[in-house]
Amino acid sequence: MFADSTLRRIEVRGITLAVRLGGERNRPPLLLLHGHPQTHAMWHRVWDALGAHFTLVAPDLRGYGDSDKPPSNATLGHAPYSKRTMAEDAVALMAALGHPRFRLLAHDRGARVGHRLMIDHPHAVERATLLDIAPTLAMYEQTTMDFARAYWHWFFLIQPEPLPETMIGADTDHYLDGLMGRRHAGLAAFDEHALAEYRRCLRLPGAVHAMCEDYRAAASIDLEHDRADRARARRITQPLQVLWGAHGVVARCFAPLSEWQRVADDVRGGALPCGHYLAEEAPDALLAAALPFLLADTPSSITTTTTP
Repeated sequence: MFADSTLRRIEVRGITLAVRLGGERNRPPLLLLHGHPQTHAMWHRVWDALGAHFTLVAPDLRGYGDSDKPPSNATLGHAPYSKRTMAEDAVALMAALGHPRFRLLAHDRGARVGHRLMIDHPHAVERATLLDIAPTLAMYEQTTMDFARAYWHWFFLIQPEPLPETMIGADTDHYLDGLMGRRHAGLAAFDEHALAEYRRCLRLPGAVHAMCEDYRAAASIDLEHDRADRARARRITQPLQVLWGAHGVVARCFAPLSEWQRVADDVRGGALPCGHYLAEEAPDALLAAALPFLLADTPSSITTTTTP
């Protein structure tokens, strides 16, 4: 699925990450962070186009894909899978590759890591495009029956172990296909090779537990960090673009641009004609919207348009 690229295993902060490297050398570095329940393979339809403009770095997040899955539990406060910890992984990885400053394109869980990256490491992230999320704290605080029904996995995966681990582990393919296939475009939106890769990786030892810990962290320690930011008026100061699927749950249940304006100083964005999986459902539309922003060298003023 990836032409002219290299898959490496790189040790950072005591764990090893699987990392896809590609694109043009001596171009601005672009960090790509994937969502749930996927891997870096989700970028395959935009890889070549992005690689014509950037040096690309696409890791599997800790706990996902072929990256390490460090132990975690309630006693540890789920801290090994906090977005702060994952953001520290990303900064260390990029520094190890010689990229102390970089641009960011991130989806879903990776976009939540991206939010934390921009807050905790403003020196590292130049600008970012985040895909199909509103801030985690806003989504939990504004949970409705509609949202809870659509994002049922948010509330299932955070249940104490080993309940979700046991149930998902009985048939990981059924979980993955059911979750992804019930969204707007169904399973037909995904390349068969990418889908096979997502299924393979969820079957790996420790993958289901790590996935649950990611969500348990989001519902506990991550919210503590977000509330601390709010109390201290810590905001995203870098240029931020947010894009979401017009047919997705985030668009239906929240006002994404307004929510990001509550936590970021310089933000713009809009909806694309797809569901949750923008990079796979609408790669051309994503590139048309994100590339001009990611390639820009100077911040622009805040806008409030609903189309990119």
